[in-house]
Formats: sequence, structure tokens, C-alpha cells
Amino acid sequence: MTTTVPRPVPAARARRAPAPSVRFARAEDAGELAALSRPFVRAGALRERPVSLYAAHAADFLVAVGPAGRLEGCVGLRLYPAGPAESGAPAGVLYNFCVAAHRQGCGVGAVLLGSALTSARARSLSALFTATTGGGRLFQRYGFTATAACLAPRTWAESLDPRRGARILARAV
Repeated sequence: MTTTVPRPVPAARARRAPAPSVRFARAEDAGELAALSRPFVRAGALRERPVSLYAAHAADFLVAVGPAGRLEGCVGLRLYPAGPAESGAPAGVLYNFCVAAHRQGCGVGAVLLGSALTSARARSLSALFTATTGGGRLFQRYGFTATAACLAPRTWAESLDPRRGARILARAV
């Protein structure tokens, strides 16, 4: 699932916070990816994933790195080939999108989402999908709208837990 649990950030702090740099994750980031995701797992916003899974799929992740070199946010971007009934380019799914509590409201999520869109364009994806248990306001600001599961990559849509009540959002790339 993809979601954030926003926390109010004083305007003065948001203005002082330097923009993070964004890079692709490496296998050695796996422990930090798991730690960054843990509060969202406890809140029920993300699925729990073992560190080994983060290591195996590190190349999926864009990470926001703060001035001290620590990860402040992450988002996974997995590619799905076009199905046999579909023509055209593959689609992508954004997942495990989270921002550290002390950086929420400072633009880290927007930087990550913008970078994910740039990466999707560079890979010639046809569309991006995500699932959220939250409001999805950031996604909506970037052109995502509610869509039906049947339009999303089949294997991903089938992997969603219906008990979580997530909404599927999509946008053309």
C-alpha cells in the first residue's frame, strides 16, 4: 500500500529544511528502508516487508537523502509489462511510499513523487498506478485519479488485500 500519515510541521521549520537529494537505493540501504517504513507498518498504512526483500528489490526504490546522509523518504517503482490483451508500453506501480515523521510537510514527498514521474517517463511507461489507504492528496496534485482495479497491472491488483480498503489511483505518463 502507498500512503503517508501526515503530521503538522511548523511553517518556519518547513522553510528552513533543505531539499533532499534523490538517488536510487542500493542493497546496503535495506535496513534503513525497513526502519523508515516501520512506523507506517505499525499504523497499518504499509505492508510489512523483511529487510531481505528490501535488499532484493533495492533497485525499485528512489530514496530522499538528507544533509546528514540519512534516508528521509522512499518510494518503490516496479515495472509491469503490458499484458497480452494490452498493446503498448509497460505500466508502473508506486509502492511503499513513506517520508520520515520529522520531514513530513517539508516537500520530501513531492520531491520523491516528481523523481518517480521523471523515472517513469525515462522508462517510457504508459501509466503509473498506486494504492492508498489515505486521502491521496499528494497523488491528486500530481494528476492521479481514482481508477478501477481491472485497469491496473493484473498481478499487482490481485495482490492487494481487499480488507485494507485501499483506493487505486492512476495517471498517464
